[in-house]
Amino acid sequence: MENVLVVGATGTTGKKIVKLLKTSQYFEPIAMVRNEHQQVEFLAHDVKTVIGDLEKDVLHTVKNIDKVVFAAGSGGKKVKAVDQDGAIKMIDASMTGKIKKFVMLSSMGADQPEKSEVLQDYLQAKHNADEHLKSSNLNYAIVRPGSLTNNAGQGKIKLAKSLNEQGEITRDDVAQTLVRALHDDAANKVTFEIIKGDALIGKAFETIS
Repeated sequence: MENVLVVGATGTTGKKIVKLLKTSQYFEPIAMVRNEHQQVEFLAHDVKTVIGDLEKDVLHTVKNIDKVVFAAGSGGKKVKAVDQDGAIKMIDASMTGKIKKFVMLSSMGADQPEKSEVLQDYLQAKHNADEHLKSSNLNYAIVRPGSLTNNAGQGKIKLAKSLNEQGEITRDDVAQTLVRALHDDAANKVTFEIIKGDALIGKAFETIS
């Protein structure tokens, strides 16, 4: 079993990732939370936690960790501090901690943030974090979903390094994709986009692995 640190574990997508990892035969989730109050929910489900704040030092959070999923987001409130600088801090800590794989939840449009009128600051922050990860010595997968929905997941997606089309995808299917990307045989040192589609998630990875 590999210990996987879930950064952003208290978020909507983060909670889904933790749940999937908890039922996995390969991974043990470690939920990163900001305070003891947030620990309660995870401990009630026998999920280990570590207290860490992306606006502070995070080096201690990667102790005894094998892989990292970064699914944190500020919801537009602290874009630079969390989505950009927090992610960069986590990447640097992961390099120091010799993390085996870093899976980043990014966003479609992060490759060309200047093209967005509404989300430019957010996409620029994601872009900068993604570029920092690419230039690190870490093995990584950068996952860029379309618009997120709270519909029930289908377990099917459309995946490509560049889709050249807009679309939406359920948080369920994003969480499943992120967990699949943690495996050693899937998506190594690659960036790809996902929206809802017809290919089973495991099968979709074969186009980039």
